[in-house]
Amino acid sequence: MRTSPVTDALKAAASVRGADGLRGAIFHSDNGAQYASKEFAQVCEDLGVDRSRGAVGTSADNAAAESLHASLKRETLQGKKRWTGAREARLAVFRWATRYNTRRRHSRLGQISPIAFERRSLTPATAA
Repeated sequence: MRTSPVTDALKAAASVRGADGLRGAIFHSDNGAQYASKEFAQVCEDLGVDRSRGAVGTSADNAAAESLHASLKRETLQGKKRWTGAREARLAVFRWATRYNTRRRHSRLGQISPIAFERRSLTPATAA
């Protein structure tokens, strides 16, 4: 597994978020080589992201990730069996992730989007 897709995505997310970027965010992953790499560790440190990895051989964390992946597949494919190419797939995933985080309501968050939940949750103490 290459590390660059993960680090590129983190850098892009940080730039979209503005001045504080991802400072204070927690990135939870499995123990894949890309997440255990020195390059990934350095990018996380540079961006102020805390790393978290599940224990080797346990699947306790996988339920949330599998649910997210199921939603992604269901909501992007919408009856299609495949995309016509990598570009189409990337654009579909990007559009879905943007909608998922900015407009899609989540029952777990009281029927608001993750970005609205985050903004509501920020207080002067946590924003500092």
